[in-house]
Amino acid sequence: MPTMIFPGRYSSLEKIAEFVTKEARESHFSENNLCCIETAVDEACSNIIEHAYRGENVGNIECTVDLIPGGITIALKDNGRPFNIKNYRPPNLKTPLRNRKTHGLGLYFMNKMMDKVELSNDGSTNILLLTKYRETHPDANKTQEQCNG
Repeated sequence: MPTMIFPGRYSSLEKIAEFVTKEARESHFSENNLCCIETAVDEACSNIIEHAYRGENVGNIECTVDLIPGGITIALKDNGRPFNIKNYRPPNLKTPLRNRKTHGLGLYFMNKMMDKVELSNDGSTNILLLTKYRETHPDANKTQEQCNG
């Protein structure tokens, strides 16, 4: 399981994407699903910087890529402020755009692009697990229809 640690700043997002995409490409994902994986990881890391760390250069993002049978799991770890998933409410996309919040779609998009999103905290570390299965895997319930764009 390759692991890299990146500074928690927006300029790291491109390097994180390159690292994750390189590993995912070796697992024979379609270009469409590679884009979904990269977008979900980018959104997750942006949320870590903005919400967990409340700014750049406060902490690091540890990224581990695990090639699992039929797919990939990306573990993102940080030591920022924990996020209580119980307080999460999916956005109402039927609300007119002018009445919507300017933020709040990140977790929604991650859930749409990945097959499994799990968030935990061990007391000092936030751990976000993003899993994507190849189209042929039986648990790939959110493949093509979610990622086409």
